[in-house]
Amino acid sequence: MRRYLSEFLSDKRVVDYPAWLWQPLLQGIILSRRPFKSGAAYKSIWNTDANESPLLTITKAQTAAIKTEMGNRYGDQVIVDFCMRYGNPSTLVKVKEMVAAGCTKILFFPLYPHYAGATSASASDQFFRALMREKWQPTVRVVAPYFDEPAYIDALAQSIETAYAQAEEKPQKLVCSYHGVPKRYLQEGDPYHCQCQKTTRLLKERLGWADTEIVTTFQSKFGPEEWLKPYTVEEVARLAKEDGIKRIAVCAPAFSADCIETLEEINEEIAESFEEAGGESFTYIPCLNDQPAHISALSEVIDKNLSGWMNL
Repeated sequence: MRRYLSEFLSDKRVVDYPAWLWQPLLQGIILSRRPFKSGAAYKSIWNTDANESPLLTITKAQTAAIKTEMGNRYGDQVIVDFCMRYGNPSTLVKVKEMVAAGCTKILFFPLYPHYAGATSASASDQFFRALMREKWQPTVRVVAPYFDEPAYIDALAQSIETAYAQAEEKPQKLVCSYHGVPKRYLQEGDPYHCQCQKTTRLLKERLGWADTEIVTTFQSKFGPEEWLKPYTVEEVARLAKEDGIKRIAVCAPAFSADCIETLEEINEEIAESFEEAGGESFTYIPCLNDQPAHISALSEVIDKNLSGWMNL
C-alpha cells in the first residue's frame, strides 16, 4: 500500500505541488499514516476469493468481454489487453509485450469517460514513456474521452432505470457523484468539470427527468485546497437536513469500474453521511463494469477509433 500510494501521490499530474514542498510531506507525514487507513478501506472491499482488488477483477472481466466482441468483429486481427497506470500489470510491461508480439499499431484507450489531467493525461503520459523505450515504435492512437457518446449515456440510463425499477420506493433524487479535482485545475484549463456537467445533462434528457430530480456532485477531496463543489459527502447531508429528502440514489458516471472510491467511499462513508443527517433510504447504483450495454458502448468507441486500420 505504501509503495502504491508513493507512486500515485508522486505523480505530478495528480499532485502538482513543487517537489521540495510536497515530497517531505508525502514521504514523512502522509505515508506514515495514510497506508493504514487506505489498507483498512481496501480490506473492507477486497475480493478474497481471487485475492485481488475489485477493480482488477472487473477490469479482467471487461477485457475478456471486449476481447470476445473484437474477435467476433475482426477475428485474430486485434489483440486486446489491459494495463494499470499504477501497480501491475504495468503499462511498460504491456507495451513491451505487444511490440514483441508484432503489433505495428496500438490503440490506447484510457478507461475514463471524462478527460482530466490527473487521470486520462497521466495514463497517456505513462503510455508514451513506454513507447520511448522501443527502438521501433508502433503507430499509435489515443482514444478521446467518451463522456457524451450516445451509447455510453444510454448504458448509464439503463443502469439507473433498472435500479429504480428494483427499488421498493422510488428515490426522490439521483446524485451523480464524480471524482473531484482541485478547483484550480478548472481555472487552469482542465475540461473535466464541464464534461461531467454535460454527462449529467445528457443523462437527464435521456431519462426524461426534470432538473429537480438529478444533481451533480464531486467526491474524494484530498488536501487543503478547494476542490470542485458541491462535495458529495456534504450535499447528501444537506439534501436530508435542509430539503427533507428521505430517499436518494447515487451513481458514479466518472468511473468505468467499481473501485475503492465507489464501493467504500460512496457505499459506506457517503451513505453514512446521508443517514446520519436523517436520510432513510440510500441506493448505490453500481458502475457499468462489464454490463453488456457498457461493453457494447466501449466496443462502439473502439470501432470508431480503429477506422482505416482494419483489413476487412
